[in-house]
Amino acid sequence: MDWQSFWLTIQLALLVTLILMILGLPLAYWVAYSRWRWKFLVESLVAMPIVLPPTVLGFYVLLALGLRSPLGRAWQAMTGHTLAFTFSGLVIGSILYSLPFAVQPFAASFSQIDSRLLAASATLGASRLRTFFRVILPLSASGLLTGVALSFAHTMGEFGVVLMVGGNIPHVTRTVSIEIYDQVQALNYAAANQTALVLLAFSFLSLCLVYGVNRKQWAWPWR
Repeated sequence: MDWQSFWLTIQLALLVTLILMILGLPLAYWVAYSRWRWKFLVESLVAMPIVLPPTVLGFYVLLALGLRSPLGRAWQAMTGHTLAFTFSGLVIGSILYSLPFAVQPFAASFSQIDSRLLAASATLGASRLRTFFRVILPLSASGLLTGVALSFAHTMGEFGVVLMVGGNIPHVTRTVSIEIYDQVQALNYAAANQTALVLLAFSFLSLCLVYGVNRKQWAWPWR
């Protein structure tokens, strides 16, 4: 097994999960509590990566990162190279692909909170920000853990988007899923099986963590 590709995948998953926490929490809050009549359009857009073929999403992300797009030209002007087929490009593609796996568990957990608790917090003079950190987040711990674990595990196993956006550049964009594909193409099934077993075990342990912790219904220690 190529441990370099494994650690590259770990770095990608950690970075994507952290960014999804930062972006996903406010978006999930808006989805859970907004009364905008056209909110379903945003929800549908967020959920698109679940039903959209990864190659389709990867293709359009590749176009968006290329020199024909304003983003691609701006990045080229600032850094001297394109976003496509770079680790930064992988991060952007992975964020878009894993977004619903973070936002949907977050939003579902937020929406289950008793509205009377939020009203009581407002009555006591707490701001929305303080209510979010002191009431909503502690009561949504299980949903937050689920979103984080699913985002991380989903990013670890990406293939289509990674291949389209990053290609197969050793030590730069070659992730574990790409390594398995290469090993199968080379008819090296023993090595492919070894690498696949690592991902299988990792995915199983991630799900065990989610279900085990949610079953205990842990509360946030700083509530």
